[in-house]
Amino acid sequence: MFELKPQSYASKREHYEDLIQQARGLLTGERDLIANAANFGALIYHSLPDLNWAGFYLFDGSELVVGPFQGKPACIRIAIGRGVCGTAAQTRETQLVRDVNAFDGHIACDAASQSEIVVPLVKADGSLLGVWDVDSPVIDRFDDEDRAGMEALCAVFMEAVRS
Repeated sequence: MFELKPQSYASKREHYEDLIQQARGLLTGERDLIANAANFGALIYHSLPDLNWAGFYLFDGSELVVGPFQGKPACIRIAIGRGVCGTAAQTRETQLVRDVNAFDGHIACDAASQSEIVVPLVKADGSLLGVWDVDSPVIDRFDDEDRAGMEALCAVFMEAVRS
């Protein structure tokens, strides 16, 4: 049984380093995409403060479709290039949005969301798997340390998907 215990960390970086180790342990040996996505989402959602949504949008060949997540019900389909998730999918670059109200074309699935970070998930062959999306009800919740941490966590996830 996997148990999340409240811990205090000296820094955000240290917290992400611990999460990376936990993610490796949780995903090692499991090849099922949905099982790994569900557990990965739960790990992050219940480990980081001030989140109101964390999950996946998976690329079906034409658009992003909601996958395993933690939080309130979400938008089901997102066009490539639309909103923060669609932009991350199109550009293949992490989108760090400190205030979603200032992001032109933001899709408000949950009106409580005020900031967002979205990491594109690209397979070894360069094709798009989808995006990892995390929302917060706090403006300016995410910074460059979160970008680095989320990208490192997603690298662990993609290693598990490839193995």
